Amino acid sequence: MADFISLKDAVKKHLKSGDMAAFEGFTHLIPHAAAHEVIRQGIDELTIVRMTPDLIYDQLVGMGLVKKMIFSYAGNPGVGLLRRVRDSIEHGWPRSIEIEEHSHAALANAYEAGAAGLPCAIFRGYLGTDLQLVNPNIKRVSCPFTGEELAAVPSIQPDVAFIHALKADRKGNVLIEGILGVQKEVVLAAKHSIVTVEEVVDVLDTHMNACILPHWTVSAICEVRGGAHPSYAQGYYGRDNKTYIDWDTIAADRDKFQAWMDENVLKQGPEVFAGRIKGLEVTS
Repeated sequence: MADFISLKDAVKKHLKSGDMAAFEGFTHLIPHAAAHEVIRQGIDELTIVRMTPDLIYDQLVGMGLVKKMIFSYAGNPGVGLLRRVRDSIEHGWPRSIEIEEHSHAALANAYEAGAAGLPCAIFRGYLGTDLQLVNPNIKRVSCPFTGEELAAVPSIQPDVAFIHALKADRKGNVLIEGILGVQKEVVLAAKHSIVTVEEVVDVLDTHMNACILPHWTVSAICEVRGGAHPSYAQGYYGRDNKTYIDWDTIAADRDKFQAWMDENVLKQGPEVFAGRIKGLEVTS
């Protein structure tokens, strides 16, 4: 049964130094507020997992909280590089991180295997590619029934999964509409899950099959209006493209990056997210 608590208390209760944490959302409903709370609490030595790392992983890495990143494609969507991640890998600032790169298909299958309690995921993939030359966790196995050569990767079972969603009812059932990504899979794979939502309602007012996560799968629900900004939340607000564009200049310079983080993350709290979505509201 999900606890309805503040984001600050949820992070403090469930995430600790050295944990594996996954912050998922695929262009839509990226849990920025949750990542910022982790940064404010200074929880370090993290292994972070994400399909398509973007700004929040640039920020986590740039603040020195990450020891390893497991990912598939890393970049500022529509803009270019993750400059803090690149600085860490190439120059060790503020620290060097270990990286483990996969395809989208591999990570999706790894989460599903984790949710099923399996040690690895087996799927068709990586044939004709060289990624396995730099990632020793990509293996080849033969199907015992057909002899077909398949790819295998370790399953992923994060200590804590963070997602943002549209609504939760007062029982803790979670609704997401629009692009889903792998939010359901990562929550089911994780030991604990923290779900930030735009609002808590009495009734979800939708068909029961549209409930992505029933209450018994969720550890904590935190109401954080605007918690996905600058990504978008369908029916609530649009994508703040300017923030993504501006980030490239901010992140390119270490001093500018640190000043931005001090002013916009370390000195702020989840309540500021609602103020950031003015002018981005959408009706569908």
